Amino acid sequence: MIDESEFIARLKSPLTKEAAFRELLKLYKERLYWHIRKIVLNHDDADDVLQNTFIKVYRSIDKFKGDSKLFSWIYRIATNESITLINKNAKRQQITNEEYQNKAINSLTADIYFEGDDIQLKLQKAIATLPQKQQIVFNMRYFEDLKYKDMAEILETSEGALKASYHIAAKKIEAFLTSD
Repeated sequence: MIDESEFIARLKSPLTKEAAFRELLKLYKERLYWHIRKIVLNHDDADDVLQNTFIKVYRSIDKFKGDSKLFSWIYRIATNESITLINKNAKRQQITNEEYQNKAINSLTADIYFEGDDIQLKLQKAIATLPQKQQIVFNMRYFEDLKYKDMAEILETSEGALKASYHIAAKKIEAFLTSD
């Protein structure tokens, strides 16, 4: 386990920034990829967002104040970058975010990187019916098993609001999955 304040100091120091950043990539790359992928759904988009996230982290590390954990700060950037990509793509295609998400879900089976079966595809379709914030909360809790405390830090909201949001999302998904 690394000492976070020491690690942050290494990330901020011109002498150790490159090596510390490579370490940061190793620590978070895969976990962040899957977090982003659950939001944007498409492999290529997830790769782009992941790259943008790390570029932003690299360029902004000096502005990191330490008010939250480094992990939470990076996840917040990744989440915001994911939402920005969805909004930008939906706007470019002149459709709503919901319509964009539905198109992404429908193209999942054609995605060579999607390894899910029919049940996983149906779950993804159910998640796509949720409002964006509920999608993110559900994914973070269900797939990533994040604690509400960490999610509250990442999403900058209260634990109570997140618990309510997750509960509502889970009920909607259950209703969707049992509607056939």
